[in-house]
Amino acid sequence: MNLQGKSAVVTGGGSGIGAGIALGLAAAGCRVAIGGRRTETLAETVKQADQAAHPIVTHQLDVADNNSIDQYFDWAEQTLGAIDILVNSAGINIVNRTMAAMEPGQWDQVMRINATGAYRCIHRVLPAMRARNDGLVINISSVAGKRAFALGGVVYAASKFAMTALGTTISNEVREEGVRVTNIYPGEVNTPILDRRPVPVSEEHRAGILQPEDIAAMVVAICQLPPRANVPEIVIKPTTQEWY
Repeated sequence: MNLQGKSAVVTGGGSGIGAGIALGLAAAGCRVAIGGRRTETLAETVKQADQAAHPIVTHQLDVADNNSIDQYFDWAEQTLGAIDILVNSAGINIVNRTMAAMEPGQWDQVMRINATGAYRCIHRVLPAMRARNDGLVINISSVAGKRAFALGGVVYAASKFAMTALGTTISNEVREEGVRVTNIYPGEVNTPILDRRPVPVSEEHRAGILQPEDIAAMVVAICQLPPRANVPEIVIKPTTQEWY
């Protein structure tokens, strides 16, 4: 499918995977809107897309705040018109990842951003997609959303499993209405979330794992499929990362 002029909204578009996806979609011809909490990082993403046919537009967004979500999507619809593609890429993790070290408030924080935030964003775009019988939602989950392991931690894995279930059940609900949902499960990716690892990550390690543009290439390829084709879920990991 030709993406020229299609409208795409990317949450968490100021850095990491979200920024990479925004740049990839813009390069493919999409009109792209990105949202995130820090306006300065959003502006950095815009600068990197200076050769795109359509400039990336930005608006502050906190997916932990329902009012912020409503304001963001009101703005996005006024700016772009009908939203063809939603990419849920906003997400966080914490340093204290074990049950013993984590505080209950941290559980609430991560679940609110990674799981409830994604639900709220889908809730905003889905009715219009269903009415048009067309639309694509891409959830950036994690391999921690398929395999619970200590590196991701208790709440991160739980939040990503929630995103997995969210995408799968919605996909089954809307499959006869022309709306497609894809869950993507990246392995280790060189993004700022690595800064919140309990053990610091070396530059050598960062260079050997996935880069945001790798995930972006996968997203663009999925978006370019014809409406009759849906990728329900896909795992992408560094070649050297163990899969179990």
